[in-house]
Amino acid sequence: MSERLVAVAEVHATAVLDPGVELGQDVVIGPWCVVGPNVVIGEGTRLGAHVVIERDTVLGPGCTVHSGAVLGGDPQDLKYRGEPSRLTVGARTVIRECATLNRGTSARGLTEIGVDCLIMAYAHVAHDCVIGDHVVLANAVNMGGHVQIGDWVIVGGLTAIHQFARIGAHAFVGGTSAVRKDVPPFVKASGNPIRLFGLNSVGLQRRGFSDATRKALRRAYRILFQSDHNLSRAVEAVRLEVEPLPEVLALLGFIEQSGRGIGF
Repeated sequence: MSERLVAVAEVHATAVLDPGVELGQDVVIGPWCVVGPNVVIGEGTRLGAHVVIERDTVLGPGCTVHSGAVLGGDPQDLKYRGEPSRLTVGARTVIRECATLNRGTSARGLTEIGVDCLIMAYAHVAHDCVIGDHVVLANAVNMGGHVQIGDWVIVGGLTAIHQFARIGAHAFVGGTSAVRKDVPPFVKASGNPIRLFGLNSVGLQRRGFSDATRKALRRAYRILFQSDHNLSRAVEAVRLEVEPLPEVLALLGFIEQSGRGIGF
C-alpha cells in the first residue's frame, strides 16, 4: 500500500493489506482485518475488527462493515473455475457481523449490492445476486445464486431464497419463509411454501405512494390473486380494467417475465 494512501486512512497496525488496495479519504480499518488484491474502499468507509475482504471487491463511500464479515469470497458454485469476477457494494450500505458476500461467476461476473442497504448478521449473498437499493436482509437470510431483489424490499430473518428466484420492489417477505418462486412487487408474502398476504399497504404509504396508486395496485392484486381467473387471464383483465399507472404496469411486467412462477 502506498504512503499516499496510508496518509488519508486510519489503518490498525495489525491489519494486513495487499499493496494494491485503494483507500479513499477518511477510511478506518480495524484490528486484524485482511484486505486482498484489487479491492477499492470508498471514502469514509469503516471496517470493524476481523473483517476479511478477499479480492476483486469495490465498497462504495460511507459503508460500515462489522466484525467478522467476509466479502469477496470465491463463489460456492461447483462450476466455478477461478475465472475473474467481482463484488460491488453501494454507498452507505451497512453489513453486520459474520455476513458473507461472494463474488460472481462466469455467468454474470458480478455480485451487486445497491446503496443504503442493511445486511444483518449471518446473512449470505451468493454469487451473481443482484440486490437493489434500500434493501433490508434480516439476520441469517440465505440465498442461492442469481437471486434478484428489487429496491426497498425487506426480507425477514432465517428466510431461504432459492437460486434464480426474484423478489419485486417494495415487497415484504416475512421471517422463516422459503422463497422457491418469484414474489411480485408491492406485496406481502410469507410461509413455507411462500404465500401472498395482500398488498404491502403500510410500506407503500410510508414511501409516499399516492392514494390513487395504492388503490389501483389493490384492485390489480384482487384480480390477479383473488379472482377465479388463471394468472394469464387475470393479467389481461388487469390491462382492461385497471388504470395503467407505472406501478401497475411494473407489476404486470414482473409477472409476465417470471421464469420460476409466482408464489401464491
